[in-house]
Amino acid sequence: MELSVLFAGTAGSAPSARRGLPALLIRYGGERILVDCGEGTQRQLIRSVGLVELTDVFITHLHLDHWLGLPGLLKSLDLRDRTRPLQVHGPPGIREALASMRGVVGRLRFPLEVVELAPEDAVRRGELEIQPVNVRHRTLAYGYVFIEDDRPGRFDAELATCLGVQFGPDFGRLQRGEVVNGVRPEQVIGEARPGRKVAISGDTAPCETLALAAHGADLLIHEATFAEEEHERARLTGHSTAAQAARVALDADVRLLALTHISARYAGRQLRDEARAIFPDTELPRDFDSIEVPFVERGAPRLVRAGEAPVPQSGG
Repeated sequence: MELSVLFAGTAGSAPSARRGLPALLIRYGGERILVDCGEGTQRQLIRSVGLVELTDVFITHLHLDHWLGLPGLLKSLDLRDRTRPLQVHGPPGIREALASMRGVVGRLRFPLEVVELAPEDAVRRGELEIQPVNVRHRTLAYGYVFIEDDRPGRFDAELATCLGVQFGPDFGRLQRGEVVNGVRPEQVIGEARPGRKVAISGDTAPCETLALAAHGADLLIHEATFAEEEHERARLTGHSTAAQAARVALDADVRLLALTHISARYAGRQLRDEARAIFPDTELPRDFDSIEVPFVERGAPRLVRAGEAPVPQSGG
């Protein structure tokens, strides 16, 4: 099943000519989940993958650069005759923030539910659980960790046959946990295989809570607003340097770090190189790039530049 992240907006608090305000699109099977919705997000989506049939929106915090694109997005979805319900999730205060925009958006013809989350309020979408995590910013702010359920162990068909189980329905019975002709499932099915994990920091200073929640993640998407030379400014504003993001990735033992929330003062290479000196498996995506997250046995997460053909992902 596909798991990928589209970087619809990678700028910091202000857009630049090449980077839009924060927005990430998680694609998991049929789910299309937007994390943050800075001003202009609907235009960024239209320019890349189109105004997709979103299933959920998760807002990290209530600074305007992370949610002010919602009114326009909601209105555009309405004008396209959306009928499917949409849930918008976020920290306490998100309901009041959206209510303040009711006069701008007008009446929507599709059901909209606004859900205020506490850190213990995980959201389940099929085989995916989305967990909010308290992070360190100048206001109440969440990161989000996307955790896929463990997968069943591999079925050893050759061994099952050797033990006298006939190919066909009996194979299915074993895989469903039944004993067949005295053969127990654990004799021919390996250990459960871990699902995939993607962690998103939102805006944060270096945060131990996030590092713990992201431990072992296939992909950590962490803000890197400043270079290390501006570490004092990062501290005062509740942000991270690229080096600090890299140290979080190192502590969390993740497979790949992606830097985002890039200040307009940087072209990007400086931040990437700074992070790679600490955590070599670091990428700095541009707007409209994506990262594919395959099952671990199928390889490492991979940055796909905009316009580059993705590698097809198959189930496992």
